[in-house]
Amino acid sequence: MSVCRSPSLHFIWKQSSLLPPGVDTAEDNLCQVLCVKLCGNLKYSQSHLYSTVVPPDEITINYRHGLPLITLTLPSRKERCQFVVKPMLSTVGSFLRDLQNEDKGVKTAAILTTDGREIPATTLMEILLMNDFKLVINKITYDVQCPKKEKLSMEHATDMENVKSLVHRLFTALHLEEFQKKREHHLLEKIDHLRGQLQPLEQIKAGIEARSEAKTSGLLWAGLALLSVQGGALAWLTWWVYSWDIMEPVTYFITFANSMVFFAYFIVTRQDYTYSAVKSRQFLHFFHKKSKQQHFDVVQYNKLKEDLAKATESLKQVRHSLFANARRESQ
Repeated sequence: MSVCRSPSLHFIWKQSSLLPPGVDTAEDNLCQVLCVKLCGNLKYSQSHLYSTVVPPDEITINYRHGLPLITLTLPSRKERCQFVVKPMLSTVGSFLRDLQNEDKGVKTAAILTTDGREIPATTLMEILLMNDFKLVINKITYDVQCPKKEKLSMEHATDMENVKSLVHRLFTALHLEEFQKKREHHLLEKIDHLRGQLQPLEQIKAGIEARSEAKTSGLLWAGLALLSVQGGALAWLTWWVYSWDIMEPVTYFITFANSMVFFAYFIVTRQDYTYSAVKSRQFLHFFHKKSKQQHFDVVQYNKLKEDLAKATESLKQVRHSLFANARRESQ
């Protein structure tokens, strides 16, 4: 909110009463005196007459009805303009936008600290007005001194906090059901949107899982076949080709070699060699390989699934609260 006042000057020619008698003042233009009459905002106009009043280009901050009132001179119109600031709602960015909207001649505007660091646009005016700062308008820097507000007493501050808490509870009680219904509608829309995004990914994922499962099962059956061939070969060599005395050391070294393979698997994967763990590992290997081939984004899919789970859980909580409120009202 801004209020602009522009004083005006009226020029009046008067005859001087200080001339000595006998001087014809009506014919002598040199004896006439130019008088200046001020009209408009007398407080602003007095700045031209007395050096103790604020200069017309200085920025001042006063408090009126508990709200800060920032007074400055607009660069284009050369008028004093007052901006009413709501400290707890207004930000530095909103104040600068109001300044540029009021005077289109303000091309650039920024607020800096006293040591020259720029203050972010999201900073609340309440925080800004705690210390002095600099206002830069069209590359012209103005030093702004903030008046020190009197600190509230402990009792007054406690009363204010109690009032704020009471207002917050009343607002919550009056608008909670409406807010929960809006949130329920928002969550339903979000869940539908997430399910729509997941539907094509689910179809691709199902195809990849089917192929990965088939390859994993084939690998397990191949392992069983190799063990069967190994057992059959050892039996054939033991009973038909050689004797047990010759094949016993061979079976010992084969068993030791298998133990070394299992131990190497643990060193590489940091997992025990169990059939379920081997199957899961091979399944994931085939799954990620197929995902890269079909350009299936696993990270995006996981993120969508997490968002869907969170939204579903939030919807469940909101509906539970609405049901509890409805049952309480019915009683």
